[in-house]
Amino acid sequence: MRAKDLLGRNGEALAAGFLENQGMRIVDRNWRCPDGEIDIVALEGDTLVIAEVKTRKSLDYGHPFEAVDAAKLARLHRLSSAWCREHDLNAPRRRIDVVSVIDSGVGEPQLEHLRGVG
Repeated sequence: MRAKDLLGRNGEALAAGFLENQGMRIVDRNWRCPDGEIDIVALEGDTLVIAEVKTRKSLDYGHPFEAVDAAKLARLHRLSSAWCREHDLNAPRRRIDVVSVIDSGVGEPQLEHLRGVG
């Protein structure tokens, strides 16, 4: 596995644990369809949460949140609908969250969570 892929997988695992510690129940990870991938699908009460995880080693190329633009948000909304269709789930309450992971490999990784970004 490439170093970049390994960093991303580790970031997603950290983010899943972080969201569980926030009281969410993880129901799916790395779900794929022809249109793309959802990193984490979780439930918070009766709200379906689609969580995009962005992991970086540093802020040298900008904050990870900056990588989630309008096109990415639109894709995540389409993917959330596709996930619900595939799982035969009517989820009238849905939201998109983004979890940022900065993991330089030194010290504890830093996680930030933006709720309801779009």
